[in-house]
Amino acid sequence: MNKADLAKELAKRKGISLRKAYAIVCATFEVMKEEILNGNKIEIRGLGTFRLKRRPGRFVRNPKTGIEVYVKEKYFPRFKVAKSLKKKLNGME
Repeated sequence: MNKADLAKELAKRKGISLRKAYAIVCATFEVMKEEILNGNKIEIRGLGTFRLKRRPGRFVRNPKTGIEVYVKEKYFPRFKVAKSLKKKLNGME
């Protein structure tokens, strides 16, 4: 499902125009993106948690040449599924 599909489903379920639904979906994702970029955690009950994770800089060895190289620290988004959704997916509920 992409943003357009999500907007269509929202418009159908809530009885609003497709243009308004698409604007809502885009605005929601824009706010989520900004919050993650600012280092804030986003928790959506029943779905999961989005947060920014930091991987510190470190020295690694190239296995082919044996040369040691420094890799800068990196940040990446992390998603953790809610327990209730995980249980539903695994048929425990």
